[in-house]
This record gives sequence, C-alpha cells and structure tokens, in this order.
Amino acid sequence: MNRHLFALQQVARRTFSSSVRRQVDNKVPQKQKVFQDDNGLPVHLKGGTGDALLYRSTMVLTVIGTGYVVYELVKAAFPQGKA
Repeated sequence: MNRHLFALQQVARRTFSSSVRRQVDNKVPQKQKVFQDDNGLPVHLKGGTGDALLYRSTMVLTVIGTGYVVYELVKAAFPQGKA
C-alpha cells in the first residue's frame, strides 16, 4: 500500500515539475498606449465597443431606475382615495 502511494507521489511530482509553463505576453505597454493616446475620448470609453456598450446600458438602467423611483414617490405622495 505504501509503495503504491510513494509511486503515485513520484508520478505526480514529475508531472507537475516537468510540464512546460505557458508563456504569458505582457500586454500592459499596449494598453498604456491605447489609454494614454489623445483621441478626444473619455478614459471610460477608450476600451472599445465593450466599454461603450457597458456605459450606455448603465445609463439606460440609471434613467429607467430614476424614472421608476420618481413614479413610486408620486404614487406614494398622492394616494388613491377610497370610493
């Protein structure tokens, strides 16, 4: 039993220590160029289409939420009378 566990440990150790590590490209300098470029866009929209979509959807949800809050406040301020 112990011999099997020892063999398993050796196989696991060899597998992890000898595996090739994936090289990760450093994308920070490219991102810095994009965000520091003076192209007239605000920084929260320089990320591209995804940022623009996220910004617009956030604004739409904010306007809808504000309208709903105002509607509920008006409804609470002027309750319906019992007929």
